[in-house]
Amino acid sequence: MKFWKEHVALRITLMACSFIIGMILLILGWSMTGQLKGLGIMLVGLVLILLTLALYNKPFEDPKSPIK
Repeated sequence: MKFWKEHVALRITLMACSFIIGMILLILGWSMTGQLKGLGIMLVGLVLILLTLALYNKPFEDPKSPIK
């Protein structure tokens, strides 16, 4: 998808925000040892960090080509 290759500043901003918020949520959830709410917060943080990884890899994907 060309959108992420053309809008580098937007991609970097989204990556930085999702990574920082994800790390904050992971640390906050980890400090709530023994509570189920802490586990939920950590899972949301993990999803944000995985979103960061997906945004990073998006411009490097090859376009899908039909099988011959």
